[in-house]
Amino acid sequence: MYPSDTDSGVQASALRKVQLRLIPFLWLMYVAAFLDRASVGFAALQMNRELEFSASVYGLGAGIFFLGYCLFEVPSNLILHRVGAPRWLARIMLTWALVAGAMAFIHGPAAFCTLRFLLGVAEAGFFPGVIYYLSHWVPAARRARLVATFMTAIPIATAAAGPLSTAILSLDGIWGISGWKWLYVIETLPSLALGLVTTNYLPATPAAATWLSPEEKSHLTRTLEAERVQSGRQREPSVLGSLTSPVVLGLSLCYFGVEIALYAVIFWIPQIFAQSGMRTALLGWAVAIPYACAAVGMVWWSRHSDRRPERNLHLLTAAIAGFLGLTVSAVFAESQLVSLAAITVGATGTLAVLPIFWTRPATLPGGAAGAGAIALINAVGNIGGFVGPYIMGFLRERTGVFTGGLLVAASGVLLTGIFTMLMARRLMPRDVMG
Repeated sequence: MYPSDTDSGVQASALRKVQLRLIPFLWLMYVAAFLDRASVGFAALQMNRELEFSASVYGLGAGIFFLGYCLFEVPSNLILHRVGAPRWLARIMLTWALVAGAMAFIHGPAAFCTLRFLLGVAEAGFFPGVIYYLSHWVPAARRARLVATFMTAIPIATAAAGPLSTAILSLDGIWGISGWKWLYVIETLPSLALGLVTTNYLPATPAAATWLSPEEKSHLTRTLEAERVQSGRQREPSVLGSLTSPVVLGLSLCYFGVEIALYAVIFWIPQIFAQSGMRTALLGWAVAIPYACAAVGMVWWSRHSDRRPERNLHLLTAAIAGFLGLTVSAVFAESQLVSLAAITVGATGTLAVLPIFWTRPATLPGGAAGAGAIALINAVGNIGGFVGPYIMGFLRERTGVFTGGLLVAASGVLLTGIFTMLMARRLMPRDVMG
């Protein structure tokens, strides 16, 4: 049954309003999250020296964030399903802001690792909560481009963090406070501000959105319910059954690989460029280049995937680009220009994987089972966020260079592409494969 011109017009109008009303606010929330999460990479330029942290200690602290994140990911998303996304997302933002600000008061490795762990606990459930939230607003056929727009917060926040963090670090010594402490405090403020208004701004469902017409509310509700029925998921499975599903476990492993690459680079890129001989004053702007390009690349590639529509080859192509870029950067890590160009390609490919990947978990069962499944995929995958930075620090300390760590990161994103292709046709329904 094909939609009428009237239905198509109502859907286009409704989705346009969703894109204008929800995505920018969710995007700002994720930018704030990433500033708090990734500021440690820039703080390390001064913090490691002042507190005498070794590369292994820093790598452990940077990565241990994801252990706290993973342990509380599923419980957090199940609570979100019960109490509603707006209230729970507000709680997440306010608690992570307080913990991130407390990083300014650390004096040694124990406090550093403890607060990084607690920051992960505080932020647990944010990203899968947003993905789950959007699955109640956006039909599957349009989801990749909107998820991509939301996820440009990763490269844009990382790009903006470069010059912003460098400027804040220059406050070093004002009022007797180190620059890295100023960094933690100042970059916490956006999270506090957004957390205070989240509950009042975000409607829980289309039916609660005062800015949608009755026809638009009805159309979105009917369309999303029809998708669940058509895919055979109208009967909600148990939470345990969903968490132990081969599809969910397979997707978790796929996400694990790409997260190794993503965070190994994000947390170490200032130091990678510094080792190549780049001047400190240029580091912030140099870091901005790969991620500004990645923001454009991930949106363009996701729109291309939606238009085809096709997912598997698009994901694999992005993964191969990420692998090649990071591999070249590993071989030519001492060359400023080649390293910058290669990491730009690697970051663009790695980040282009993410929104295409997340079109798949977003089509899993609804209700608590779906919330738990999306959270588990993100939780297991984000263990890669611990493994990547830690391995980078471990190999850097023993070899004196970043070559080995970058090769591990490159392998992670390639394995994501290959394994996704291998498991897709056996485990994923056709509507998810695209």
